Amino acid sequence: MTGDLFRLTVLGCATPYASVDNPCSGYLVSGGGTRLWVDAGSGTLAALQRHVRLDALDAIWISHLHADHSADLLTAYYAVLFADIQRAAPIPLYGPPGIADRLAHFLTNTSTRSPVESAFAVHELDDGHQARVGALTMTSRVVAHGIPAFAVRIEAEGRSLVYSGDTAPCANLTRLAEACDVLLCEAESDQAPAEGEQVHHTPEDTGDTAGAARAGRLIVTHVGRFLTPEQAVARASARFDGPVDYAAPGASFSIG
Repeated sequence: MTGDLFRLTVLGCATPYASVDNPCSGYLVSGGGTRLWVDAGSGTLAALQRHVRLDALDAIWISHLHADHSADLLTAYYAVLFADIQRAAPIPLYGPPGIADRLAHFLTNTSTRSPVESAFAVHELDDGHQARVGALTMTSRVVAHGIPAFAVRIEAEGRSLVYSGDTAPCANLTRLAEACDVLLCEAESDQAPAEGEQVHHTPEDTGDTAGAARAGRLIVTHVGRFLTPEQAVARASARFDGPVDYAAPGASFSIG
């Protein structure tokens, strides 16, 4: 891998379950020799290993604890502790409050709690949380998904990538994405619900968020089962004047 380029590589973006050729949500963000696994949905660990081994990974960032964004942490745990992965220290893991106990609850098979912290150095996110991992700076904000959920702005050398995670349109996301080079934004819903809480973007919402934030480029991701990628891109493009792409699994995008 070229370590100097600030890049986004799509590991998968399927929802709510993996397709034959598309894992669930997961991305590799790399720059300045730093490698960050962003969301660890089902199937993304396999795709990640096309680019970096777990023993060379610098950190993991998780938007929320729905399985299509976090389930492969479970198999990563076994890889780090019980297989051929040799690390000098646990992998830094940034995620919503309670992430360690959530993992331990699933992994524990006896009266002894599974040693989640032996695999992951857990850092719980809060609104406005900031962290630096190697060449990358991360700022996380709470977003509107009905459960604890976060978006992240990742910056390197004056360039910026913002990832929405899963969320309805909200002021925190728009502010976080202000003037970013690339907005990676979900477009799960064909239409907003007639009743009840909205927890995802429609493609039109995605375009509106990108426009309101003055993003340089929009990449539409996490497209729901009742939309095609082509439909999502076309509908988002009708509301955003900048370039619009789809986060196809395996695709790689330069940031800035």
